[in-house]
Amino acid sequence: MTTVTELLQPVELDLEHLLTDLRSLIGAGHPILQAAAEHLFSAGGKRIRPGIVLLLSRALSDESELSSRHRRLAEITEMIHTASLVHDDVVDDASTRRGVPTVHSQFNHRVAVLAGDFLFAQASWHLANLDNLDVVKLLSRVIMDLADGEIKQGLYRFDAGQSFSTYLEKSFCKTASLIANSSQAVGVLSNLPEEKLKLLYQFGKQLGLAFQVVDDILDFTGNDKQLGKPAVSDLASGYLTAPVYYAIEEHPFLETLIAREFSSKGDLDKALDLVNNSNAIARSRELAQKLAMESREAIKWIPESPSQRALLELPEFVLSRLY
Repeated sequence: MTTVTELLQPVELDLEHLLTDLRSLIGAGHPILQAAAEHLFSAGGKRIRPGIVLLLSRALSDESELSSRHRRLAEITEMIHTASLVHDDVVDDASTRRGVPTVHSQFNHRVAVLAGDFLFAQASWHLANLDNLDVVKLLSRVIMDLADGEIKQGLYRFDAGQSFSTYLEKSFCKTASLIANSSQAVGVLSNLPEEKLKLLYQFGKQLGLAFQVVDDILDFTGNDKQLGKPAVSDLASGYLTAPVYYAIEEHPFLETLIAREFSSKGDLDKALDLVNNSNAIARSRELAQKLAMESREAIKWIPESPSQRALLELPEFVLSRLY
C-alpha cells in the first residue's frame, strides 16, 4: 500500500520549505500563539491538503521552480485547515489529535480559540496579498463553509430526520470545500481556462467527499490510532453519517435510539449492532469508491509527470485507508 510519504514524494522538498515558512509566518510577537503554532505544526500531520496544492502546482507548471504565489497558496491552505482543527477540537472537547495533546488541553480553551482565530486572520491577510480577487473569493468561501459546516453539525446532532443530502452538504463544508476551492485556485494562478478550473474543483470536491465518507466508515471499523480520536465518537456525539443513514433504512428502530440520545443503558451498543448487522458499511464503501473514481476522472487531462501520477494515485490512497 502506498504511504502518504511516498505519495507526496514529488513535493517532499516543497513541503519541508512550507513548514519552515509557516513557522516564520505565524506567531511573531505573540509568544503563546507562537508556542501553540509550533505545537500544531509539530504534531505529525500528513499535510495532504497543502500537498495536493503543491502537486497540482507542479503538474500544471512548465517551470522547474514553483512561483511564490503557488507556494503561498499551499501555506494558506494549511493555515486554514489547521485553524479549523483547533476550533473543532475545542467544540468537541477532544483531548488528543493524532496522539498529541490538543491546543486547548496543552494550554487552555481561551488560547486555543485565539490561536484558531489568529490562524484564520493570518490566512486572510496572506490571501489578500496574493493580489488575485478570484483566489480571494475561492478561499474566503472555504472559511465561510467551515463555519457553516460546524454550525450545521452542532444543530443537527441526534436529528435522524435530516436528509442524506444534508449530510453530504455538511461533509462538503467541513472537508471537501477546502480541497475543491484550493485546487481551483491553483488553476486560477496557473491561468487555466474556465472548463479546466471546473474540473479541478470537481476533482477536489469528490476527493474531499470520498475522504469524509471513508472517515465516517472508520468511525465504526477503525481503531483510535487510525482515526486520531476515539472510535465510535461521532455516533456517540450524535453526528449522523453515511453508515447511520443507510442502517436506518434497514433498521428504523435505530432512529428511536438516536432520538433519545442513547440515554438508556446499552443504547449505544444496540445502535452499533444495528449498523454492523446491515449493509450500511458495504453501501458506504461503494459511495466512497464512486466519489473517488469521479475525482480521478476529473484530472485525467493533466499532462503526464511524477506529480500527475501522484495525483492520480490519491483517490486509491483515500480508499486504501479502509483496508
